[in-house]
Amino acid sequence: MGTVVFPGSFDPVTLGHVDIAVRARALFDHVIIAVAHNSAKRPLLDVETRVRLASAAVAHLDGVEVRSTNGLLVDFCREVGATAIVKGLRGGADYDIERPMALMNRSLSGIETVFLTGDHALSHIASSLVRDVARHGGDVSAYVPEGVEAALHEALRREA
Repeated sequence: MGTVVFPGSFDPVTLGHVDIAVRARALFDHVIIAVAHNSAKRPLLDVETRVRLASAAVAHLDGVEVRSTNGLLVDFCREVGATAIVKGLRGGADYDIERPMALMNRSLSGIETVFLTGDHALSHIASSLVRDVARHGGDVSAYVPEGVEAALHEALRREA
């Protein structure tokens, strides 16, 4: 079915992200996880770390790769030959945020967005919540792939 781009800030990558990557790969021949430089956000983890952690999290998946991107998502999609964008939805609030972006991307380029409903068991996991729990000393190991918790704590030490 071609190539799909799975964009996000992945600050940090979570088990919910990995679930979406696995299910997107079942639908598409090639999945590119696009770790975005988002000027509207101030990430805890630098883009190189986010790419490294996401790459490790999906290393077991054939046909899935991770790249960083800067600029318009639709330009990145054209550059890599993607036929669609995939986004995970945890609930209605995510849809309300993602729908206008999907419509704009289609308007700009004709590229469609495919929404995948997140696994119910993972629907409470959000990168922002993981960062907050880690920032307050909580254990986030049940929500993130191996190696992510240590990277978060290291970034928090540097931030302090």
